[in-house]
Amino acid sequence: MTIIDGDTVDISNVNRQLPATQLNVGESKAKWMEQRLLAINPALKLHVIQEFLAPLPMTALLAEQHFDYVVDCIDSFTPKLHLIEGAVNRGFPVASSMGAGGKVDPTQIRVGDISETRHCKLAKMVRKRLRRRGIAKGVKAVYSLELPMKESLMLTDGKNYKKSAYGTMSFLPAAFGCSCASVVINDLLAAE
Repeated sequence: MTIIDGDTVDISNVNRQLPATQLNVGESKAKWMEQRLLAINPALKLHVIQEFLAPLPMTALLAEQHFDYVVDCIDSFTPKLHLIEGAVNRGFPVASSMGAGGKVDPTQIRVGDISETRHCKLAKMVRKRLRRRGIAKGVKAVYSLELPMKESLMLTDGKNYKKSAYGTMSFLPAAFGCSCASVVINDLLAAE
């Protein structure tokens, strides 16, 4: 398994991300997830990359290794698009988590081909850009039919390809993540 995250734990992560606690604010998320995963299964062959996925290193990573499945949980548009496109072009199956921000109802989460997504601005942007690059379908998207609450929109400093974000309810990222995990496990089992 390869996990990649260049971010550090922020106080705003404590309510909604497994590795985030008051005790590890400022520390590497990838390092904390490495410890957690190895505590669950010490025999796990784990490759940890503590950096943000910029387009060029991402392209090199996808070209150098074989992946049975790629799970995209990136919330910055340009790296998300690059990862999906790169994985599809190399024949790796992809499960991509779309926008959970500003939403509160996990019963509206759906899994479908990117071409079938509705009511999700991030999915719409990804879908349009992928189509321009010749990818109209073949990416499994985890998305919500719920419209985001407008008052939860926040502007950011623009770092890491991200100009704005919606505040996220504590249980929604976990629900999206569990949906992605379900897609991967079921697809891998069906392929055996």
